[in-house]
Amino acid sequence: MKKLRFSPLKCVTIGVSLLLALAIIILLLLIVSRPNPATLLASIVSPEIQFAIFLSVMTSLVSTALCILIGVPSAYALARYDFWGKDLVNTTLDMPLALPPLVAGLGLLLFFGTTFIGEGLASIGLVFVFTPLGIIAAQFFVNIPFMLRVMRSTFEGISPRYEHVAKTLGCTDSQALWKVTIPMSKNGLLAGSVITWAKGIGEFGAALLLAGAIFMKTETLPIALFLNMSCGQLDKAISAATLLIIISVCSLYIFERFGGSAKF
Repeated sequence: MKKLRFSPLKCVTIGVSLLLALAIIILLLLIVSRPNPATLLASIVSPEIQFAIFLSVMTSLVSTALCILIGVPSAYALARYDFWGKDLVNTTLDMPLALPPLVAGLGLLLFFGTTFIGEGLASIGLVFVFTPLGIIAAQFFVNIPFMLRVMRSTFEGISPRYEHVAKTLGCTDSQALWKVTIPMSKNGLLAGSVITWAKGIGEFGAALLLAGAIFMKTETLPIALFLNMSCGQLDKAISAATLLIIISVCSLYIFERFGGSAKF
């Protein structure tokens, strides 16, 4: 029987990864195990948390739809075509990943609150400052890079030869994209949509600056956590945190299941 070779490097690196995973699990368990089930359920069914759940789900669904609508064609262009300034465009589109959310929120607040574009939108009823529309804008701005990266990686993994064959059979460029490439990218699209939606539900910093923390108006789950911690309502804060943890775990599982090869 061949002897297993002892490797100090292997033991150390595996040990570090296990300790890190254990630390994360302990932190999450401290949150979800803090209240008793009856208290947790009572907090979750309270009008405030119910409102926060509804607003979080609705705004994140809208922002995710916008990310799909804009991110998919943008990712396709970056994956398939070479054009002047492509590297600069790539870097610029990744900027929201590097920016602190508060900085992104400040930029959005200045854009919608002080520029003629923001004033023009407000004049036709599209008010983004201190409204749920601001939450959608903040979620979209901060999370669009996730959709771009997942879909760009997905499109790069699909050979363009499939589109060329479709075009030899009479398809236009648009028809080849819609009938061939998009169906082949369904796993990446699902993974990108789920992770973008989950990140949208958890968005806090940019949404706080643009939409504010207004009770039962712009109160998403992260804002509910913040407001209740600020006023000592620990049970409701933990309820919001528990829901965010559940959403994150489920979303991460789906992302790893269908989009684990995406490059970040």
